[in-house]
Amino acid sequence: MKCIYCGCKDSKVIDSRYIDENNQIRRRRECLNPDCQKRFNTYETVEMLPIMVVKNDESRQSFNPLKIKQGIMRACEKRPVSVAQIDEMVNDIEKQIQNSLKQEIKSSEIGEMIMEKLKSIDEVAYIRFASVYRKFTDVTHFMDFIKEFEDMLTNKK
Repeated sequence: MKCIYCGCKDSKVIDSRYIDENNQIRRRRECLNPDCQKRFNTYETVEMLPIMVVKNDESRQSFNPLKIKQGIMRACEKRPVSVAQIDEMVNDIEKQIQNSLKQEIKSSEIGEMIMEKLKSIDEVAYIRFASVYRKFTDVTHFMDFIKEFEDMLTNKK
């Protein structure tokens, strides 16, 4: 790291500390130039790629994990699903999206990720979310989906 006082390109780290809830590291450094030897701080942060969500109408908006949480919470309303479980689902989905290194992701992909998580947590919440996400137009579509879900559960056992 370049010294801010003399411009020397050599310095050594004396101390490192996590700050900002472990999202940033402060490093105390010392210049290795014998004529300078001054100390200074540097900060490291993780660079997050901005992710855009591509909606069904091809419009784009910034990825917002709060929207995922709100959708899951609506599906889990009056169900035995804790806030901790919901937060864990949201964090898992967010990590999965970040780790994909894609700069754009389709809203349908996010919807499928949510459904996959809900399926293993609460069947009723899964069906509630699917009814909105899949936009069932009538009872027949809804019943077909429930039949597929029952068949899937039966085959798992």
